[in-house]
Amino acid sequence: MLKREVVLETRNLSMHFGGVRAVDNVDFQLRENELRCLIGPNGAGKSTFFKCLTGQLVPTSGDVIIRDITMTGREPHDVAGLGVGIKTQVPNLFDGLSTQENLWLSASRWHADKRASVLVKETIERLELGDIRLSVVGSLAHGQRQRVELGMVVAAEPWLVLLDEPAAGMTEEETYKTAELIKDINQTSALIVVEHDMNFIRAISNIVTLFHQGAIFMEDTMDVISADPRAREIYLGHKT
Repeated sequence: MLKREVVLETRNLSMHFGGVRAVDNVDFQLRENELRCLIGPNGAGKSTFFKCLTGQLVPTSGDVIIRDITMTGREPHDVAGLGVGIKTQVPNLFDGLSTQENLWLSASRWHADKRASVLVKETIERLELGDIRLSVVGSLAHGQRQRVELGMVVAAEPWLVLLDEPAAGMTEEETYKTAELIKDINQTSALIVVEHDMNFIRAISNIVTLFHQGAIFMEDTMDVISADPRAREIYLGHKT
């Protein structure tokens, strides 16, 4: 079997804030159609690393490479222009527009009108957004807004998806549906997911990357990481 190609890579990636090494010489690889979760305690560096990948931060040194294109220091719209779907912690919705209009804006940015219309319809069905299709997004509950924003990512038909805490603030049912959606997206797209919810991570992940003090401490399955006393101490804050 041929080894899947590396689609995203960092080389010696570092991000310093004064004397703080938020990301410290990180070498990372994501392969085609892989789903990778990034975990770690607060301040471990995972969110800063994510922001370097998406163009929200310009790293102090090192490189971000997406499909052999060096994207270090490029703007988020440049990263998205490569066919990358991005969902950040900060909502990126048009509150005065309906769910359908938000999806249309996302799909039509990258596709001709006919294809965009098809993608909007498919996304509404796929994410079960029919009941709020015509609702103004600013009037929706938090979990619904999260799903609309995921819909905007999906509607653009990306080959790589970067998600920062997609299940934050969701109900148990919404979290379950989001996990199922992410597994479905993974059939055609590679994903990186930053998340704190351990049950959610177990539901979607294969290989997990554990960050500690700005560096990658361990990469393995969630079961292996959970069974490692050092990893448990780092992530859970106590010895076992």
